[in-house]
Amino acid sequence: MAENIQITVTNARLSYANIFRAKAMEGSVGEPKYSCVFLLDKKTNAKDIKTIQDAIAKQVKEGLKGKHPGADKVCLKDGSNKSDVDGYGDGVMYVSASNIKRPVIVDQKRNPLAEEDGKPYSGCIVNGVFNLWVQDNKYGKRINASLTHVQFVKDGPVFGEAVKPAEAVFKDISEDSDDAV
Repeated sequence: MAENIQITVTNARLSYANIFRAKAMEGSVGEPKYSCVFLLDKKTNAKDIKTIQDAIAKQVKEGLKGKHPGADKVCLKDGSNKSDVDGYGDGVMYVSASNIKRPVIVDQKRNPLAEEDGKPYSGCIVNGVFNLWVQDNKYGKRINASLTHVQFVKDGPVFGEAVKPAEAVFKDISEDSDDAV
């Protein structure tokens, strides 16, 4: 069996960040998991992408006897297959990582972060660590990423629609107004 391979990605954009609370994925079997996606720019993160590709090739050779399970069964994917999703597209590769154990989550100075700190969040820039491992069981053959660490690096545009301020959605209601209940 192939050994797990630890991978570190730097300056990745965080997406689908379920890192503070475990969540059951739709159609999944088993316990709820902590998970996220690391978006990697094909140019600026080329070195990280190459490291992941080489590690996947090693896992396929050693853990799956050279039989690649197919692109849809590997944790590194091309962003062009989700070009309609914010942050994805032709210039991006992405890694989906998850774990039943909560990842270590820290700031730039390695201080622990909690959900109430408001970071990391989907859209920000992070460093991440995950272990590549071979799945070869009754559920199929895959190369998976087990999430272990997330480090907030800097702010980035939040994915999804930003919440509008109260002034943009409510009118002012004073106590003596006809609009007051």
